[in-house]
Amino acid sequence: MKETATLLISCPDRKGILAEITGFIARNGGNIIHADQHIDFQKHIFFMRIEWDLENFKIPKEKIATAFSFIADKFSMKWNLKFNTETPNVAIFVSKYDHCLYDLLYRFKTGEMKGNLKLVISNHRNLENGVKMFGVDFYHFPKTKETKKEVEEKEIELLKKESIDLIILARYMQILTDNFVRQFPNRIINIHHSFLPAFVGARPYHRAYERGVKIIGATSHYVTEELDQGPIIEQDVVRVTHRDTVEDMIRKGRDLEKIVLAKAVRWHLENKILVYDNKTVIFD
Repeated sequence: MKETATLLISCPDRKGILAEITGFIARNGGNIIHADQHIDFQKHIFFMRIEWDLENFKIPKEKIATAFSFIADKFSMKWNLKFNTETPNVAIFVSKYDHCLYDLLYRFKTGEMKGNLKLVISNHRNLENGVKMFGVDFYHFPKTKETKKEVEEKEIELLKKESIDLIILARYMQILTDNFVRQFPNRIINIHHSFLPAFVGARPYHRAYERGVKIIGATSHYVTEELDQGPIIEQDVVRVTHRDTVEDMIRKGRDLEKIVLAKAVRWHLENKILVYDNKTVIFD
């Protein structure tokens, strides 16, 4: 595998940005292997993801950020530099629903996901044996309203000890406190069992059934302090008819949840997501 570097960039749009970025790479012997850009014309913001081969790059990888900072300052950029040889550490939070969990366990086990799945945390023990079958550490942290703050402090301590870069809520039926969320900005991905913002809250498929809807969906988003209002990463829908029962809707919905969550996680791990103004740009 060739070692590559990837820049994620956002800044006020103006002339010359693209030339400066590509020129920086070309002057130093880099070979661009992927480039994607977008402009928000309403807010005049420029976005870019660019990846290049480091094989003949003149600047040592540990000095690239310093060398690029001159251009970044010139254009008032918000930017992030990643290398494909860096493997993010991942943790999954789950309660009792197992469909998203087992789907992710399989994808990580087969190498489909470019991450190091280090542990699974649950407030129940129901899925412990299944997790351990995949060779992943399982941690049980039961919670009540009275103990939530104390338990979350222990979870945060564990996550930081294990240098966790990404947290996946695979149908974790607990609301995280603001303090927890602030520890991992844009690093917690949730799957919501409906097409937000419709039918939020509990029993969405029952409410959809009662309304006679013709499509149901799933939404994956980053977690923020405002419940279910974080930047949306991916959504999908499936058609239903009057012949579908609640059980049919749940089955179809769970299939969607697995796919939508997996896409969001993969894009995050591949550094293809850029967050701004509570929205996301997903690069090809």
